Amino acid sequence: MLKNNLLSVLVTFLCVFVVKTSAQDISYFKIIVDNTQNPQEKLVALDSVISKSRPINTDDFIAYSLEYIELAKELDSVESAAKKMINVSYSLTSIKNQPRKVLTLVDGILARKYVIKDSFLIGSLYLKRGGANSRLNIPQSIIDFEDAVNNYGRKDSLYVADAYLFSGQAYSNLGKFVPAGENYKKAYEYFEALEDYEYMYYARQGITTMFSMNGFYEKAKEERDKNLEKIKELGLEHHLVTIYYNQALDYQKLGNKKLFLEYLMKAENAIDQVPDGEVHSGSKIYVYTKLVAYYAEENNLEKTEEYINLLTPIYDQVPDDLVNQINYDEAMANYLYAQGNYDEALDFAKKKLENSKTLGQEENILESYLILSRIYEADKNYKLGLENHNRYSNLKDSIYNIATANKLAYYQTLYETEKKENELLEKNTNIQLLQKDNESSKKRLIYSGIVLFTLFAMILLYRNRMQIKSKKELQEQFSRELLFSQEEERRRISKDLHDGLGQRLLLIKNNVVKTKDEDTKKLVETAIDEVRAISRNLHPFQLQELGITKAIEYTVNQIDENTSLFISSEIDNIDNIFSKKQEVNLFRIVQETLSNIIKHADAEAGKVVVKRYPHLVSISIRDNGVGFDFSEKYQNVKSLGLKTLFERTKLLNGQMKVQSKKNNGTLIEFHFPTA
Repeated sequence: MLKNNLLSVLVTFLCVFVVKTSAQDISYFKIIVDNTQNPQEKLVALDSVISKSRPINTDDFIAYSLEYIELAKELDSVESAAKKMINVSYSLTSIKNQPRKVLTLVDGILARKYVIKDSFLIGSLYLKRGGANSRLNIPQSIIDFEDAVNNYGRKDSLYVADAYLFSGQAYSNLGKFVPAGENYKKAYEYFEALEDYEYMYYARQGITTMFSMNGFYEKAKEERDKNLEKIKELGLEHHLVTIYYNQALDYQKLGNKKLFLEYLMKAENAIDQVPDGEVHSGSKIYVYTKLVAYYAEENNLEKTEEYINLLTPIYDQVPDDLVNQINYDEAMANYLYAQGNYDEALDFAKKKLENSKTLGQEENILESYLILSRIYEADKNYKLGLENHNRYSNLKDSIYNIATANKLAYYQTLYETEKKENELLEKNTNIQLLQKDNESSKKRLIYSGIVLFTLFAMILLYRNRMQIKSKKELQEQFSRELLFSQEEERRRISKDLHDGLGQRLLLIKNNVVKTKDEDTKKLVETAIDEVRAISRNLHPFQLQELGITKAIEYTVNQIDENTSLFISSEIDNIDNIFSKKQEVNLFRIVQETLSNIIKHADAEAGKVVVKRYPHLVSISIRDNGVGFDFSEKYQNVKSLGLKTLFERTKLLNGQMKVQSKKNNGTLIEFHFPTA
């Protein structure tokens, strides 16, 4: 009786232990970080805290990442420091708005880049530095993006595409339209080859902006309308704000105040309709700034104050961003000007001008001169008002002349392209005339052959159709039953290992502890860990405890932590969309795909993207490994991995697409309907 009671207590303890392990892990590793004197042990513990805190605590993720970077540099583990720097730079730049800190940290690592053998790491460091400089020093950011392109390897085409896209945006902000267009085009071609549709949209949006900047407003409107249809088709509604805002600016340049306001209101409605957090804070600031300017010019102080009150709390969260600061200063200058508070309005207008010059943004410099001239004239300082108006006029003429030159270059390019197309068309026409005579005689023979062949084929197809259909149904049923029985068997073995062998090993460990035999104790603890690992691999316990989203994140973090593979992720919440059985199959698909990368791809980096759309869940898993010939691999009788993935996908009524070439990485995409 006593023995049974002890066994029950032990089982209860184990269940509670398993449930709380994940939460206790972070605290456990934090204690090691705070107390160990062994640098290597501290580095490992820091890595564990970083990987576990990333999805749940941004402050901890950043703080421990920075501590890891400094310690890794002290230990001459520069590549490890580089990896963590690449991971944390987005959080520092875009979430915490500390681009200067990113520059300092990246420069410290690049100072020792001669010891970094991985070209991907060097390219990514330049890419992250360019991202930080795009908020502080745009010309320097262009140099950084070029360095990123030059340092990336052949396998890093996705990141090369990012560098070209960001470089195009930087050139565009500087008003250098020709190199901007070239970089946007290169980015679009890369993303098209990679079938990355959202980023293809970003490149197209940049090209559309180029039309607008060069004065091709009708062409820009036409392109935006196409982009609008594509956005709605792909469920990317959070991009509507940018499209409506940019169209509003075009109408402002055309002097159409009615349509300018109409599209600003569409942009504001898009902000309200998209779930909170999906619209970038900078986009909100842009829209509210222009609404403040519009109502200030209309002397509608009530509306002006309403939008200032919407703008201010958003800006307070991102004060270090020069681009956002320029817009906020513009809004405050217009607001105070409308109130008649000219001294304070001048202060904000001057700050806008200064920061615009720092970033080299000619459009904002132009607006600054115009605002300053209005304020000085209203304050009866006509001399300074005239000086700033002259600067405004001169810069406007300069921008107009540049735009005119770009128009000429654009039309020259169209002419050359059309000329080449006409030459090709003429050659093709001659060839077609020669072929036409031969085709007439061939057609009669072909048509009679087709008729006979069609009759014969219809008979064979009808006979074979029923056999194939029956065979296919039997195969699909067998595949479903096989996968189901495999999962049940895994669950049974996992339970037996955990409840049977695992408990007995714990009893052995307790007895060994009493004997104080440390060597045997370590062996038993190792055996317990191995049993638990096998049990977890056999059955995904994370699904019951964490849900499908956290289970996938946990798996990605485990691979990043315990293997040499550098893996990043973008994972939307997909909990409570699928049934429990479907979630198991979904988890197995991700798990088996990542396992194949580790075993066969010889990859250095990978990326997992899980996107939730209104009627679809999309999963894409990419690596930069050796790649493979899909048809050859799928036809191989011994290769069961791809076939298993395909069968699991069919069980979820999904679609699976594989894009891979030898020595050129692999992209596997899955699409699962949710309604």
